[in-house]
Amino acid sequence: MRNNVKRLGILTGGGDCPGLNAVIRAVAKTSFNQYDLEVVGITSGFRGVIENDYFLLNDKHVSGILHRGGTILGTTNRDNPFRYPVSQENGHVVYDDVSNRAIANLEKMGVDVLVVVGGDGSLSIASELYNKGVRVVGIPKTIDNDLSATDVTFGFDTALHTATGAIDKLHTTAESHHRVMLLEVMGRNAGWIALHSGMAGGADVILIPEIAFNYEAILSKISERQRRGKNFSIIVVAEGASLPGGRHVYRQQAADNPLLDKLGGVAAVVGREIEDRSGIETRVTVLGHLQRGGSPTPFDRNLGTRFGVKAVELALAGELGRMVCLSCNRIQSVPLSEAVAKQKIVDPAGDLVMAAKAVGISFGD
Repeated sequence: MRNNVKRLGILTGGGDCPGLNAVIRAVAKTSFNQYDLEVVGITSGFRGVIENDYFLLNDKHVSGILHRGGTILGTTNRDNPFRYPVSQENGHVVYDDVSNRAIANLEKMGVDVLVVVGGDGSLSIASELYNKGVRVVGIPKTIDNDLSATDVTFGFDTALHTATGAIDKLHTTAESHHRVMLLEVMGRNAGWIALHSGMAGGADVILIPEIAFNYEAILSKISERQRRGKNFSIIVVAEGASLPGGRHVYRQQAADNPLLDKLGGVAAVVGREIEDRSGIETRVTVLGHLQRGGSPTPFDRNLGTRFGVKAVELALAGELGRMVCLSCNRIQSVPLSEAVAKQKIVDPAGDLVMAAKAVGISFGD
């Protein structure tokens, strides 16, 4: 079963989220306790592969980290070995393919199988490395829960708890001041956090990337609540929701790489428009990185642990170029190429949206 595997490597790529340390711990402890394997911790995602920056994990490194947010290995979403930024003497930046260097460094590290924990970007890189002969196993990680090949990803449940708790708190201050409160949450292309937390928190309006909205529908919902004696409203907005006309709002745009554009500020634009049109006072809260931080929920700890154990089993069984996934509450695996082929987005006609509409939630459509 071991397929000449003596040493695993593990890295965490992309944005951090609660549950990463549970995965690292599970990979390490399963390797140590069950199979007497060594595990190399590669620092700062693929940057560590490119720069040959790593250390040998031991039991002490992974002791007491199950409840901790973040990742003990560090992470980054800026270092793609197939498109690595290199500064020129004239100050210009060009992008080089340094994947051969990365592969050579993995060989120097003595890594037999590389475990990549990341979202679609990191897993796409892992898939490309696999196509170049690197033995790879992937573990899905995205706080947006937008990978189609798995029912859910760790970190999502914790983010929902954070967002729902914020909505609960906003209710009391909104009612006290007779305001419209807008909460902006993560969700670049998929509105899962906004949808689930908005439903759980009793939001009045939910705005997501998958459903185009108009201000007239939002104002109609607010007016309807006022007629029923409700002098406040709660609106949950996914950061990727586009304004009427299709424009997205960015807090920062990268001139040379659209993938690094940072969404943010759509709730503020919507809030100003509501206030200008209705005269009702609005306030905006942006949760931002609070959704990524903090101790993972029991669900995320357990899911991360199950993913980590399965990744080791796949590595030893020679089932490579695959990603661990959750399907019908069973831990399984799918080809990496299939895992990153498409995003999982909210179905505007799906049962979740229909249930939300049935209880009176507006999507501004």
